[in-house]
Amino acid sequence: MTTNPALLDFQIVPNASPMPEAERLAAFENLGFGTLFTDHMAVVHWHVDKGWHSPEVSARKPFQIDPAASVLHYAQEIFEGMKAYKGADGRITLFRPEENARRFNKSAERMAMPDVPEELFLKAVEELVKIDAKWVPEGEGSLYLRPFMFASEAFLGVRPSREYIFCVIASPVGPYFKGGSKPVTLWVSEHYTRAAPGGTGAAKCGGNYAASLLAQKEAASRGCDQVVFLDAAEHKWIEELGGMNVFFVMDDNTVVTPPLSGTILPGITRASIIKLANENGLKVVERPYSFDEWMADARSGKLREAFACGTAAVVAAIGTVRHPGGEFVIGNAGTGIETEKLRNQLTGIQRGSVADVNGWVKEVTRV
Repeated sequence: MTTNPALLDFQIVPNASPMPEAERLAAFENLGFGTLFTDHMAVVHWHVDKGWHSPEVSARKPFQIDPAASVLHYAQEIFEGMKAYKGADGRITLFRPEENARRFNKSAERMAMPDVPEELFLKAVEELVKIDAKWVPEGEGSLYLRPFMFASEAFLGVRPSREYIFCVIASPVGPYFKGGSKPVTLWVSEHYTRAAPGGTGAAKCGGNYAASLLAQKEAASRGCDQVVFLDAAEHKWIEELGGMNVFFVMDDNTVVTPPLSGTILPGITRASIIKLANENGLKVVERPYSFDEWMADARSGKLREAFACGTAAVVAAIGTVRHPGGEFVIGNAGTGIETEKLRNQLTGIQRGSVADVNGWVKEVTRV
């Protein structure tokens, strides 16, 4: 369906009081993750009688919503995570943004929310990146983009909302993990599960992440960076981390990753890694992989490497795995050869230093 051209005509209202340049540059000296925000945001409204309307990019500011807004009571909310990169040639690019738009609408469908036309989604992201182009860090940093949608109707009955707000905000970021690219330590959750068949595991909605926080807190208390979730039915099959997909590299150059069965988020980084690994001569197999198998393969040496991947962390080697019965290491507990190769290849494509033979990179502007 073709999007009404008028809907793509965003009203651009520059922030009258942007962050002072000296303050912004000082903040760039020590970028964390998700704590610093740009001057603007993109907003579009939806009403059951009007559809999408009033697209605007303006100063980032708080929303005014009614205390009875549906999102506050029934958690009708979805989001995406994506990044803008600044290359050495001054190009500012996005990585596979159309895939984020498509996954966003898959999430919307599961949560009984309206589709955001792909062209509108991309236009909102691109307009925000253009007006806040100076906020895209150079070097290892990037501009993390957070498109999201929530139910804004003031109504306490249990049904889909009749009003929604779609918004995009942006945050300049450094490494997701405090240790940078060094291998992470994982905790295998014995008591908590992330998703069940028929649930919302394949949707990128806030409730999934809220449900993971107690398990993540448990992991942190054991000195671990992330939690690993097992399946809800048998508590034996590896599913994913709190916010990342996971891969296992075997000694026969086979790469195993859990299949998308409705309980795992279909990661865009995951799909890209599968494509690159196959192009590199590795054989990627999507199949159930149990925790017992993981532990046995690590101890026998059959498992050479393991890594997690996602938009925020990109590719993170897994060094040590802790569980209620003890712990084990992967290989030499360092970053494996294939993990390093895939990470360098993927980040190189994203930043323009490696040829983009698959057409994944989209230029937004130049600075």
